[in-house]
Amino acid sequence: MNQSKLSILRLNIGGAPIEWLNWEDAACLYARDKIAWSIGEPIMEICGGRNRMTGLQTKLQLPGIIASTGTIHRGHQTTPTLSRRTVFMRDQHLCMYCGDQLSFKELTLDHIVPVSRGGKHNWTNVISACKRCNQIKSNKTPEEAGMQLLAVPYRPNRAEYLALINSKRIRSDQMQFLSSHFSRNWRELS
Repeated sequence: MNQSKLSILRLNIGGAPIEWLNWEDAACLYARDKIAWSIGEPIMEICGGRNRMTGLQTKLQLPGIIASTGTIHRGHQTTPTLSRRTVFMRDQHLCMYCGDQLSFKELTLDHIVPVSRGGKHNWTNVISACKRCNQIKSNKTPEEAGMQLLAVPYRPNRAEYLALINSKRIRSDQMQFLSSHFSRNWRELS
């Protein structure tokens, strides 16, 4: 596998998912002795320089899941970032009104309660919708437009969010670990 495409799941020392790391950042944590524990088989081996006295080359094996020590500030916001991509992934690229599965370009974001009527731009008020349904709904609530939601929108927890943003490159052991932290709201990625 291409090393630049590998992602290593970083956990805090208690086992809560924090973020995705590239192999360089994971190697830096190992070099700074900031790894508390790890899970799984190595997914890559990094070779360093040779010891001048022994001639031995340093090698570091990186597993797919690592738990680090210390305080994590970067990348650990309480509310996951809302974007078109993550909403569409959460909603499985389905229009939440008609149920059609569409491409990224064919979907729009719809505010259940329109922003012009006091609706918020947040996880529980935004869904994916096809252009046709979004136009039919217009500046109304689903009830006013006579449209029914197929699923209730929800704010993904940190583990769910990490699965959404890395869904194409996630390894099975990483997904198995993350899925143990999913809420009952989670809808399986397709």
